[in-house]
Amino acid sequence: MYRHISNSHEWKNIRLVATDMDGTLTQEGKFTSSMLQALENLAATGVKVLIVTGRSAGWVSGLSSLMPVAGALAENGGLFYSSLTLEPLTLTPIPDLAQHRQDLATTFTKLQSQFPQIQESADNRFRVTDWTFDVADLTLNELQYLSKFCQLEGWGFTYSNVQCHIKPQAQNKSVGLLQVLREYFSEYSLEQVVTVGDSPNDESLFDSRYFPISVGVANVIKYANQLQYQPTYVTNAAEGAGFFELSSYILQSLSTSKS
Repeated sequence: MYRHISNSHEWKNIRLVATDMDGTLTQEGKFTSSMLQALENLAATGVKVLIVTGRSAGWVSGLSSLMPVAGALAENGGLFYSSLTLEPLTLTPIPDLAQHRQDLATTFTKLQSQFPQIQESADNRFRVTDWTFDVADLTLNELQYLSKFCQLEGWGFTYSNVQCHIKPQAQNKSVGLLQVLREYFSEYSLEQVVTVGDSPNDESLFDSRYFPISVGVANVIKYANQLQYQPTYVTNAAEGAGFFELSSYILQSLSTSKS
């Protein structure tokens, strides 16, 4: 049984929010004015926000500089874009990028020979560390087969409500975020960080060994049986409305603690 989010004393200690984007910040695939206002309100009170997304380097480069956030991790922890610079920090070492992309393409071609319906994602051309295709109407059994096949080929595999990712085995949101926190936000303890997500590719953000306070927006319940690690809390509202719910609790707690 999930523990629903409430006006907990824990929120007054939060100084950094690390959040997924699609299905977590978005509402039916779009940013809303209330979500952007929430980000601005958090920034105004000194709470940092990091976007931790499976979206491509090309997308995230723009997002990190245009949105009121401290930075963004792209490709499920492959790269980090600080809001202070356009140059990314590569979190997954890739000695030969051209060969890396070719190896990913070869594995995708093998998968496509077995599942002709899968199509390369529109943003795949803007990627560096991973290769994506649309999740479409793949069943859970098919997704599990794809994961095992990728492991046999020497790759990792994950998926969200949007895309499937062929990726380096050690690359995930948790590993990337922990590195960014150490190198750029070392003034914060992990008890001052809340991680937020909604999909299987956010699972590592729910690992309480590293992130003691995590939140799933309500739509995460759809994947409950597929997650090894579960969020500490779940919002009452789904998608971006759930993030707004969380941000309201944080802002209210900070306001109360200052008064």
